[in-house]
Amino acid sequence: MIIPKKLRTYCPSCRKHTEHGVSQLKKRSARPLSWGQRQFGRVTSGYGSQPRSEQKKFTKTAKKVVLMLKCKVCGKSHPHRGFRAKSVKFEE
Repeated sequence: MIIPKKLRTYCPSCRKHTEHGVSQLKKRSARPLSWGQRQFGRVTSGYGSQPRSEQKKFTKTAKKVVLMLKCKVCGKSHPHRGFRAKSVKFEE
Protein backbone atom coordinates (compact mmCIF):
# COMPACT_ATOMS: atom_id res chain seq x y z
CA MET A 1 0.00 0.00 0.00
CA ILE A 2 1.40 3.38 -0.96
CA ILE A 3 0.78 6.22 1.51
CA PRO A 4 1.76 9.87 0.97
CA LYS A 5 4.27 11.41 3.41
CA LYS A 6 2.01 14.44 3.91
CA LEU A 7 -1.74 14.32 4.59
CA ARG A 8 -4.25 17.07 5.17
CA THR A 9 -6.45 15.75 7.97
CA TYR A 10 -8.12 16.72 11.27
CA CYS A 11 -5.90 17.71 14.20
CA PRO A 12 -7.61 17.23 17.59
CA SER A 13 -5.22 19.72 19.21
CA CYS A 14 -5.83 22.54 16.69
CA ARG A 15 -9.47 21.43 16.19
CA LYS A 16 -9.26 21.92 12.43
CA HIS A 17 -7.88 20.28 9.30
CA THR A 18 -4.15 20.91 8.88
CA GLU A 19 -1.16 19.42 7.08
CA HIS A 20 0.32 16.36 8.82
CA GLY A 21 3.54 14.42 8.40
CA VAL A 22 2.99 10.65 8.31
CA SER A 23 5.20 7.93 9.81
CA GLN A 24 4.70 4.32 10.86
CA LEU A 25 4.35 3.52 14.56
CA LYS A 26 7.01 1.09 15.74
CA LYS A 27 6.76 -1.17 18.77
CA ARG A 28 8.75 0.08 21.76
CA SER A 29 10.74 -2.14 24.09
CA ALA A 30 8.87 -3.44 27.13
CA ARG A 31 9.49 -1.83 30.52
CA PRO A 32 11.62 -4.35 32.41
CA LEU A 33 10.13 -3.47 35.81
CA SER A 34 6.48 -3.75 34.80
CA TRP A 35 4.47 -6.52 36.48
CA GLY A 36 4.01 -8.54 33.29
CA GLN A 37 7.72 -8.49 32.42
CA ARG A 38 8.68 -9.46 35.99
CA GLN A 39 6.24 -12.38 35.88
CA PHE A 40 7.47 -13.45 32.41
CA GLY A 41 11.07 -13.43 33.63
CA ARG A 42 10.16 -15.44 36.70
CA VAL A 43 8.26 -18.06 34.68
CA THR A 44 10.88 -18.43 31.92
CA SER A 45 13.87 -18.59 34.27
CA GLY A 46 15.40 -21.99 35.07
CA TYR A 47 14.70 -25.20 33.19
CA GLY A 48 11.70 -25.69 30.94
CA SER A 49 10.16 -24.04 27.93
CA GLN A 50 7.83 -21.13 27.25
CA PRO A 51 5.11 -20.36 29.84
CA ARG A 52 2.37 -20.88 27.24
CA SER A 53 2.12 -23.15 24.21
CA GLU A 54 3.19 -21.76 20.85
CA GLN A 55 0.57 -21.03 18.25
CA LYS A 56 0.50 -23.79 15.65
CA LYS A 57 -0.73 -21.88 12.59
CA PHE A 58 -1.55 -18.35 11.63
CA THR A 59 -4.79 -17.53 9.87
CA LYS A 60 -4.19 -13.85 9.25
CA THR A 61 -1.56 -12.93 6.67
CA ALA A 62 -1.39 -9.19 7.20
CA LYS A 63 -0.38 -7.29 10.34
CA LYS A 64 -2.16 -4.17 11.52
CA VAL A 65 -0.37 -0.93 10.66
CA VAL A 66 -0.76 2.17 12.82
CA LEU A 67 0.21 5.56 11.37
CA MET A 68 1.46 8.44 13.52
CA LEU A 69 0.32 11.82 12.25
CA LYS A 70 2.34 14.87 13.31
CA CYS A 71 0.70 18.27 12.85
CA LYS A 72 2.82 20.83 11.00
CA VAL A 73 1.11 23.74 12.83
CA CYS A 74 1.20 22.74 16.51
CA GLY A 75 3.77 19.91 16.28
CA LYS A 76 1.66 17.41 18.26
CA SER A 77 1.32 13.78 17.20
CA HIS A 78 -1.70 11.52 17.29
CA PRO A 79 -2.24 7.98 15.99
CA HIS A 80 -4.41 7.10 13.02
CA ARG A 81 -6.62 4.03 13.43
CA GLY A 82 -4.94 0.73 12.55
CA PHE A 83 -5.65 -1.09 9.30
CA ARG A 84 -4.41 -4.34 7.81
CA ALA A 85 -1.76 -4.24 5.09
CA LYS A 86 0.95 -6.63 3.96
CA SER A 87 3.41 -3.83 3.23
CA VAL A 88 3.42 -0.04 3.54
CA LYS A 89 5.48 2.38 1.45
CA PHE A 90 5.70 6.13 1.97
CA GLU A 91 6.01 8.29 -1.14
CA GLU A 92 5.78 12.00 -1.87
